[in-house]
Amino acid sequence: MSFRCQACGYRSPKWLGRCPQCGEYGTFAEEKETPSSIPPELVAPEPPKPLPEVPAPPPERLSTGMPEVDRVLGGLVPGAVVLFGGEPGIGKSTLLLELAANIADRYGKVLYVSGEEAPSQVKLRAQRLGRESPNLYLLSTQDLLAILNAVSRVAPVALVVDSLQTVLADPQGGEVGSLAQVRESAAQLSRVAKTAGILTFLVSHITKEGGFAGPKTVEHLVDVAVYLEGIREGDLRILRCVKNRYGSTAEVAVLEMTGKGLVEVPNPSLFFVSKEATPRPGTAIVPVLEGTRTLLVEVQALVTPSGGYGPPQRRMAGLDLNRTLVLLAVIEKHLGVHTRALDVYLAVAGGLEVIEPAADLGICAAVLSSLRDRPIPMDTVILGEVGLAGDLRPVRKGPERLQEVAKLGFRRAIVAHQPLPKKLDLEVVRAKTLREGMEALELL
Repeated sequence: MSFRCQACGYRSPKWLGRCPQCGEYGTFAEEKETPSSIPPELVAPEPPKPLPEVPAPPPERLSTGMPEVDRVLGGLVPGAVVLFGGEPGIGKSTLLLELAANIADRYGKVLYVSGEEAPSQVKLRAQRLGRESPNLYLLSTQDLLAILNAVSRVAPVALVVDSLQTVLADPQGGEVGSLAQVRESAAQLSRVAKTAGILTFLVSHITKEGGFAGPKTVEHLVDVAVYLEGIREGDLRILRCVKNRYGSTAEVAVLEMTGKGLVEVPNPSLFFVSKEATPRPGTAIVPVLEGTRTLLVEVQALVTPSGGYGPPQRRMAGLDLNRTLVLLAVIEKHLGVHTRALDVYLAVAGGLEVIEPAADLGICAAVLSSLRDRPIPMDTVILGEVGLAGDLRPVRKGPERLQEVAKLGFRRAIVAHQPLPKKLDLEVVRAKTLREGMEALELL
């Protein structure tokens, strides 16, 4: 018998009014120890073996049928457990149903368990997506024992549980979605995945802070943890990996929501850039990194006189507000351009969020372009970090970004002073200070 905090999972042998770990009050609940409900046929204990005698994993990994997703996951290993999170309505169930159908068509039976939808609702989505695979089995239940029994009967290659917070591991162990239920469900599903070699996807809700809901133990149990990000009002989705025992966490997949489900963006490097050939004041194109991939984004600025009815407005979309305020101060100090009485609005086109300092020079260029009403040529990219002293600093993987820019047909780049490849089909202007960069763009 023990007591566990329902907010953070801290365990205590006695009831406490205040949790010593997270500081919450009145969150301790009694927790009973219950025997495992895993069917005996799914548990095959083996004696310890010397490392040379342990069989090696198969050299070829399973494919999801979507190269973008495979790049993020690093390929699928039988027995791996993937934790899948994202905002409500972002497309988690749609993407997982597509992946489940692809795996079923390629490798065999897949069991899709939904604790939130009836089988008829899942079938409607499958019909809309055109993914009615005969090897895809549907089950609607919240009972963990029923799920494990279905796994024993179907013997699937892959298992999808949507979602982990709806699974009831112990009817006497608290309400559905509590820390104890989520922790026990994840532990038993992970154990079955390892012992039976079943690729398992666990869908998880997320908290208002953006993290996975439930105890931190779940993230330690799984092999891969990914987030599906984006804005529900837009079509763009980014699949980002935060933990991966089988590959890199530096990769992202760019997907687009369509009437036929989530599809891969054929050329994500140019997805966020306007297709118009006529340059417009207040726009600057910046090559940013998402994982190891170079994406071109369009930073847009609007600088207008303040109405005089209050302090000037500073509004950002897709950019860090504090960082941008610092850049406005640097512009005023080192370029003599006063923006204190002006409203400044900045946004990244396409809904992408840019937090790396490589966009500093592009932000400054967009602000001055809008202020001077002078457009920046559409075949020019801008790259560099701006220091508080008005100096420009090189950015991470700058040469690789410029090589990608040259392949996409751009002709000119304004960058911080740094070593560059000798063979580069691109006119590069290397500036040491912010003033030199703005003079190269003819914005001063």
